[in-house]
Amino acid sequence: MSRATHAAASPVLRYFSSIGAALDGLDVFLRDDNSPLYQHELVARTVVPYLARLAASFDSWRNRLDFSDKFRISRADSGFPVYQNVLELEKDRRSAESRLDAIPDPETLRADMADFILRHKAFPKELQDRLAERLYLETIRDGSFFTPFVLPETIKVSVNPKTGRPFYVTHWGVFDGSATLPMIYSVVVEDSTPDMVQTLVGKDGKLNRDVDIPLPVGGLLNPALARAFDQWAEANSAFSLTPATVAANMDEQFETLHPKQLRRIVLGPFYSAGITQNNDTVSAILDEVGEAENAWLLSWTIQDIYSKHERPGRKGLWSSSPPREEFHIETDDLEAARMGVSSFEKHALIPHEAYQALYAAGQTDAVFAGYKTHIVSGGHVISDV
Repeated sequence: MSRATHAAASPVLRYFSSIGAALDGLDVFLRDDNSPLYQHELVARTVVPYLARLAASFDSWRNRLDFSDKFRISRADSGFPVYQNVLELEKDRRSAESRLDAIPDPETLRADMADFILRHKAFPKELQDRLAERLYLETIRDGSFFTPFVLPETIKVSVNPKTGRPFYVTHWGVFDGSATLPMIYSVVVEDSTPDMVQTLVGKDGKLNRDVDIPLPVGGLLNPALARAFDQWAEANSAFSLTPATVAANMDEQFETLHPKQLRRIVLGPFYSAGITQNNDTVSAILDEVGEAENAWLLSWTIQDIYSKHERPGRKGLWSSSPPREEFHIETDDLEAARMGVSSFEKHALIPHEAYQALYAAGQTDAVFAGYKTHIVSGGHVISDV
């Protein structure tokens, strides 16, 4: 595509092209065994499914445009679609079966379209819209896209030899409506519920091999707390809450759950040439990049909060209190203190052509200050540039 063609192309099509390339590039990065960040298998296992959900959402939104022109993005902030788009996907999913029942099958619609063209010598737009709607509804009815709240799932269970408690690695997803940002949460949480300790911890202090646990398990592994944990996660995962607050809220609500480390991955902002207006310098340079697939920049932030100490519970004649975690906030780092985290990392993914444009303009140091930068080039990702 020439620069002139790029400039004249539909802004919506350019946006879908660039966000699709960005998600593909991030997926390549996540699956690379040599990735400096994601060498730990659990991180990739946690994030990759959410990227697949996000990609499915964009595919669905793109399909929806074939019969509906309702689509808006947060151009000045996150660069992601506004929350109403996310809600509409979920609403359409819930009504998909009944709507499909009212639309003829694709073969019938295509036959009707051919007949219409022969008889009227015109394009059957209404029939085309119905066919597009049907194909769209068929792709979303399984709910495999990024919903407003993606239910928790447990992907690991083991035993802490120091405490003798089982612990779980559980994750969930949220598309924050106010910040218009997709987020992924994961937590390492110990469980002191007597029934779970008795069931999961063997006589040798290790995970009971006689208990078959077909991971991943939907929800928290503790069935007595799973539903309450789902409800808690949905109510306590807003972007406006710091990770320290989220972890403390979990610790406060569940007496027998002890969060040892909580991680939040915030995807975005996303920058796309000719579309977003969230950074004037980046936008001006990306506008000079010829291909829409190479005229973008995707950033994300990984925030961690961990417990530095567990305050023992107290049982007394007149009052008692359960064990409580004391979380470490890195106050020596002003940005970490502002985020309410023990540590954080900021990352940026950018195509080689766009990086070269920023470099030629002398803007790489200013744009990528404080970021770990990853460059997509030829189907590979180059890091630590």
